[in-house]
Amino acid sequence: MRPLRARISLAALTRNLAVAKRHAPHSRALAVIKANGYGHDMLRAARALKDAEGFAVLSLDEALALRQAGYGQTLLMLEGFFAAAELPALAVQRITPAVHSDWQLAALEQAALERPVDVFLKFNSGMNRLGFKADRLPQALDRLRRCANVGEITLMSHFATADEPLGIAWQSGGVARLHQELGLPGSFANSAAVLGFPEVHADWVRPGIMLYGSSPFADRSAASLGLKPAMTLESRLIAVQELQPGEKLGYGALFAADRPTRVGIVACGYADGYPRHAPTGTPIVVAGQRTRTLGRVSMDMLFADITDVPGADVGSPVTLWGEGLPVDEVAAAAGTISYELLCALAPRVPVIED
Repeated sequence: MRPLRARISLAALTRNLAVAKRHAPHSRALAVIKANGYGHDMLRAARALKDAEGFAVLSLDEALALRQAGYGQTLLMLEGFFAAAELPALAVQRITPAVHSDWQLAALEQAALERPVDVFLKFNSGMNRLGFKADRLPQALDRLRRCANVGEITLMSHFATADEPLGIAWQSGGVARLHQELGLPGSFANSAAVLGFPEVHADWVRPGIMLYGSSPFADRSAASLGLKPAMTLESRLIAVQELQPGEKLGYGALFAADRPTRVGIVACGYADGYPRHAPTGTPIVVAGQRTRTLGRVSMDMLFADITDVPGADVGSPVTLWGEGLPVDEVAAAAGTISYELLCALAPRVPVIED
């Protein structure tokens, strides 16, 4: 059997939710488990995060799967319903959609539903992705309040730069003003705002990437925030090559040895979710020792420099990311973010639970 596998720590997921709750003790938590639980499996993540007061998902299918699995918490569809035909199921199953567009308002007004649905009214506070801008929001709220198909209304917004030096001030002023003026419950804080901006925690927080043990900040490690990696991607060396100075390696011959070099061939490639664009120098752990990747990542294999790892040989364990090697470091070296790496884990990779 191919040695590549992903280990998922349920204890780490539970611990990371506890970190979120400690940072926002007066808020309820909507654990974000969309994108198949950021690659960790949605129902597995829900099991570990069962103490959350609610779950945030993308689609009706995800929400229904959670209801069928017995989860009675608030279920928020972050982009709302995608067609008016979904509304009856939302009403029956008590699923809460975001409302961000005029067509959704009209669909709610025209629907014949078994019971009213609670909604999260999306305020476009500057990200300009979804939601009503400040001048349109009161009108949208008035329509929702007059609609017999609508129950409780929560004001929702999203911060574009909570994880960056710019911070949230350029958005949070408008959010705070409308939150106070409209007198609605609020939900504004993503992982970065949960950890860094307690003034916007409001009634509901929406921790996402932090639950999976990754830092939302480029300049603060997950460990420094008290977070533990939930996914460890691990494999083994399946071969060793000896290169002489000047010999090249892999597709495109991108790496040429400048000294006698031992190369470990790792059973993992871009078809497993490892980033093909990860360059020479991306960190990797072989036989418990940090080293670097070499050359171009192949579909099913990649190369590790084991010249200075004397104990490494065929069968030696390899950590691609996770325990002992933060996924944030691998993502940064590859010019991307941890979200992409975790979500890209391929279905062919066996997953075991710790």
